[in-house]
Amino acid sequence: MTAPARLVFVQLNEINFDVVSRYLDDTDLPALRELVTHFDRVETFAERDYTHLEPWIQWVSAQTGKTFSEHGVYRLGDITHSELPQIFELLEARGLRVGAVSPMNACNRLKHAAYFIPDPWTQTLPDASGYSRRLTQMLRQTVNENAQGRISKRSLITLGEAFARTLHPSRTTQLLRLIVRSFGRPWLRALVLDQVVHMVHLQLLRRMRPDVSFVFFNAGAHIQHHYLLNSKHSGVSARNPPWYVAPDADPIRDMLVTYDRMLADVLALQRRGTRLIVATGLTQVPYDRVKYYYRLKDHSAFLRSAGVRFANVLPRMTRDFEVVFAERADAEAGIDLLCKIRMQRDGTPLFGEVDDRGLSVFATLTYPNEILPSDVAMCPGGRIDGFGQQVVFVAIKNGMHSGKGFAFVSPGMRAPLPKEPVHVAELFGLTLSAAS
Repeated sequence: MTAPARLVFVQLNEINFDVVSRYLDDTDLPALRELVTHFDRVETFAERDYTHLEPWIQWVSAQTGKTFSEHGVYRLGDITHSELPQIFELLEARGLRVGAVSPMNACNRLKHAAYFIPDPWTQTLPDASGYSRRLTQMLRQTVNENAQGRISKRSLITLGEAFARTLHPSRTTQLLRLIVRSFGRPWLRALVLDQVVHMVHLQLLRRMRPDVSFVFFNAGAHIQHHYLLNSKHSGVSARNPPWYVAPDADPIRDMLVTYDRMLADVLALQRRGTRLIVATGLTQVPYDRVKYYYRLKDHSAFLRSAGVRFANVLPRMTRDFEVVFAERADAEAGIDLLCKIRMQRDGTPLFGEVDDRGLSVFATLTYPNEILPSDVAMCPGGRIDGFGQQVVFVAIKNGMHSGKGFAFVSPGMRAPLPKEPVHVAELFGLTLSAAS
């Protein structure tokens, strides 16, 4: 039997364990119960400014040991412009073999990675294996086109390869059940991908035998953002409209049941000697107003129709995208155009966040109201008829970020754990200690 890793760090993005604790009273979640009742717990906090409460900021803090004011990485994918040492390289410098699957906003600078598969949004290279490259391409395509339910033939082939490599009596059965149940339950599609990531991680952990391994799961954050108001334990009376999700559906419970089974596999590693850290970075609480999320279907086609001259466009998470320009004059003109595009019927700007970055711009489709297929967008060069047909509805926002976070650590750590809440950047030192 393969020797266990020294440390496995599970990044369970934004899961609210206050809500989890309420589900433990009426839902069979044995792995989560073990985590909450038998692991040492550290409460974390993050930045005070709400605009800095983003997971791609907090995970950089956890992976560099720096607060936002110290690391300055504000956008998803911008870690590639930072030279700050990350936990991965520092562990490798100590002589440890390091693996990572989809760590958020992390740059691969490892010289001899056991494996490194980047998150779907950060333009950094995977490790040198062909399998990792194929998995990276599959994750980028499926995640960035999830809102449209589109999956390419190449991604299907890679998923088939991953399926064959990770065959397991119970885990494969769970995956197949999730796939079948996802028809008519769109929140389960994200869980399907997390289950694949989980199975890939366990297979790489067994085959490559790293000393330390990191794995990131994002479906829970996605489901909370979009469906938290349907939870019977949300703590608020507001609910989603029935056309959006059936009144008797509880996507949060579905998510926790799936995560419980995944965590059971991870807890089995601890019983064989592996230390575990399970951390959330942030949490979410119910949102206090109605807000619609939309995503451009074809970013390049939209920019051309608006008259923006650009060299490349890089879709990011949900509403965000980065436009790259060949010349500064094109960037200035593009920024001016994006800032002036408005919805004809109410005059609201489409892109309320346009961040000038020199030869690129980071933009967010912030229009908050319902968009109809016949809606017209107005721009300096004229009008874009049928703008509503150029976007895809993503969700009604249900969850908003909270700076409170949780970390659960295998009992018996040599270094004493803090009793008071600490900044999420302190997870960096905790990880170094746990891996020693």
